[in-house]
Amino acid sequence: MNSQIRRVGLGLSVCFLVLFAQLNWLQVFGASRLETHATNTRAIVRDFGRPRGTIATADGVIIARSIEVESSLGRERQYPEGDLYAHTTGAFTFNFGATGVEKIYNELLAGQTDEQKYGDLSALLEDGDTTGNLTLTLRDDVQRVAREALGDRNGSVVALDPRDGSILAMWSYPSYDPNTVATVDLAAASTSWDTLRSQDPTAPDLAKAYRQTFPPGSTFKPVTAAAALSNDIADANSPSFPASSGYTAPLTTSTIGNFGGSTCGGDIAEGIRISCNTIFAELGAEYVGPVLMREQAENFGFNEAPPIDLTASVASVFPEDFGAHLRPSDKNPDISIVENTPALAQASIGQFEVRASPLQMALVAAAITNGGIIMEPHVLSEVRNVKGEQIEEYKPSVWKSAMVTSVAEAMRQMLLTTATNGTAVGLQVPGFEVGGKTGTAETFSTTNDTHAWIIGFGGPVGEASTVAIAVMVEAFPGGGQQTGGGTAAPIAQAVLAAALQPLTAQLGEG
Repeated sequence: MNSQIRRVGLGLSVCFLVLFAQLNWLQVFGASRLETHATNTRAIVRDFGRPRGTIATADGVIIARSIEVESSLGRERQYPEGDLYAHTTGAFTFNFGATGVEKIYNELLAGQTDEQKYGDLSALLEDGDTTGNLTLTLRDDVQRVAREALGDRNGSVVALDPRDGSILAMWSYPSYDPNTVATVDLAAASTSWDTLRSQDPTAPDLAKAYRQTFPPGSTFKPVTAAAALSNDIADANSPSFPASSGYTAPLTTSTIGNFGGSTCGGDIAEGIRISCNTIFAELGAEYVGPVLMREQAENFGFNEAPPIDLTASVASVFPEDFGAHLRPSDKNPDISIVENTPALAQASIGQFEVRASPLQMALVAAAITNGGIIMEPHVLSEVRNVKGEQIEEYKPSVWKSAMVTSVAEAMRQMLLTTATNGTAVGLQVPGFEVGGKTGTAETFSTTNDTHAWIIGFGGPVGEASTVAIAVMVEAFPGGGQQTGGGTAAPIAQAVLAAALQPLTAQLGEG
């Protein structure tokens, strides 16, 4: 009997030790992951009725604040600018938790970090306000121009500083008013939430700029060009491709044509300037090949979600499987023609299964003008306490090295020419050095409706660019073949000019 009791006791002791170890693992190692998990709303419920810091733009506009209300909840989160920043701030709600900045920086806003709770002895002793006031990198003047320029067309605008990854503007239409789901009238909040949820595929609460992907079309051609230049397969001026109105890849009889049925040819630089499909389809399929194409795309950040400090960013996609290798390429014996070479040709011009978010394509432009380096995109600038003392500052860091400096400079020169004397002339801002690349992307629907794209950059002449930009206007039924130069460029030009405006004033004063 004693031996049986000992065995039971030993078994219970082991179970207790396992439970003890698991609880400690969760508290010590798993706490942060559980705290920030998208489905965890406990911290939001805990913090809802407490004081909470403000969120402001870089130019001082308050875009989120808490007010006291006559309700059992005590406080309500308010968004004075309505839909303008909804996809960045997200919403702080009692029923559904939080999204966006409200979610990512909840502890700082609520004053719940260790530094805030215990770092200020006077606040600790006096039970003072430990909340943090956030300043974002977004500029209200640029954000408003983005909304106005895009208008009521479905699409997205992303503008950022390529030198440090600061997001200057990020707007997607349609948007939504976060006040409707943050209200302390919980029944009304639920009704608003259900209405938003029922509007798919429009999904006004979905931040398409970084949470949805689209075929990038010809804005992807710089990636293909970079793959050729980075691997010494080609340079800006050789090889020269014969003039053609269509390219037929090995192992198919289907032809890839140029926009409008035009005929074009020449070197890579000319192909970028006039956006020649036949050059880049052949370059990717028969010179670069699937392995190097995928490697270069991933160097730009494809197949990995950008590490932006917002919730649920999505990865852009460059496909992996183009079929089995069959035979050496006639154009480049170092690569093999693959079974699905026609798909690789399409992927090389941003079609087939290639998908990109507007944020990702802004980062492509940023890499080209920033010496090949992509900085981590971010919206936080700094956090200050109620006394105005800085308690946290965002530290910029490198995300990707897309290409070496010499290749980046070659690509930059091509895009400068394209904006001076090519398809992106509509991007020009007087007094500044501007480069760009347009795109018209097929949607693979039964119609000819297309997405219109443009990517680009700008800055003082002879100096580092201070803005990189991407604009995408979605196809719509009956919209026809929207072009990057005709549809997206005027939007991007207006936003780029606004983002460069402080520099314009400084140059004028000088």
